[in-house]
Amino acid sequence: MRGPLYPSTLPVASTRAEKFDALVLDALEPIEARWRTELTKLDVAVDDVPEVAKDTADAAADAEDGVLADSGVPLARLVRAGVDRRGQPTRARIVLYRRPLEARAKDSADLADLVHDVLVEQVASYLGLDPGVIDGES
Repeated sequence: MRGPLYPSTLPVASTRAEKFDALVLDALEPIEARWRTELTKLDVAVDDVPEVAKDTADAAADAEDGVLADSGVPLARLVRAGVDRRGQPTRARIVLYRRPLEARAKDSADLADLVHDVLVEQVASYLGLDPGVIDGES
């Protein structure tokens, strides 16, 4: 028999990246529902792995704006709004790194909790608030 085992419309046929993207959207939904007006100029993206810092200034910026795992590998990064090399304005964005997050989680429930916690921390950093306020604890 050749071809896919499952129809592409079923969740079991999704790739790991597609499942992770859905997990991020699920984690972002309650945050966006509560902070919609404050987050209108913020994008959320997913990359597989973080880029390697070219010099110590880039490494320092990564450490300042990122959530680091115990190994020093960033789990996410907040990229502030600014201007690109061509002089075009850029929007602020949170970049979640799929592979380091998956490697850190023990199972799918742990991954969901970790993604939620990282998103809360990054949104709090973007808004200049305590993570407990973003999560609705305070």
